Amino acid sequence: LFRGKIPSMKLLETETIFALMDIDPLSKGHSLIIPKFHAEFMHQVPDHYLGTIIPTAKRIALAAGWEQYNILQNNGKMAHQAVPHVHFHMIPKPNQEQGLSVEWKPAKVNQKELLASYEHILRHL
Repeated sequence: LFRGKIPSMKLLETETIFALMDIDPLSKGHSLIIPKFHAEFMHQVPDHYLGTIIPTAKRIALAAGWEQYNILQNNGKMAHQAVPHVHFHMIPKPNQEQGLSVEWKPAKVNQKELLASYEHILRHL
C-alpha cells in the first residue's frame, strides 16, 4: 500500500502513517490508519509512529462529520486481528445496525485478583 503497488483510496499520508478507506467496511466511511513501521502487535511499534494515530483519527472523524464512532485496534488472532500488521479502524456508528457491534461481558474477578493484576502492572510500568 505504502509504495502504491496496491490500489487504495488514500485519505492521508505522513512520514509515520498511511490512512485509507477500508475496502470491506462495516459502515459508510470506515477507514484505516496504518503505521509505516511494520509490526504485528501495537506494543512492538515505536512511540514515534504511534504518536500521530489519535490526532489523525480526530482529523478523519471531523472531516467525515461523524458524531458517533469506534476506534478499534486488535492484537493477535484471538483478539480478531485478521492482518498481521498493526492498523487502527475508524468505524462510524450511524445507527444500531451499522458499524461495530460489541457484546461486553465483564469477567467475574474478586478483589484479590483485581489487586494482584493492578500490582503487577504497576511494578512493570
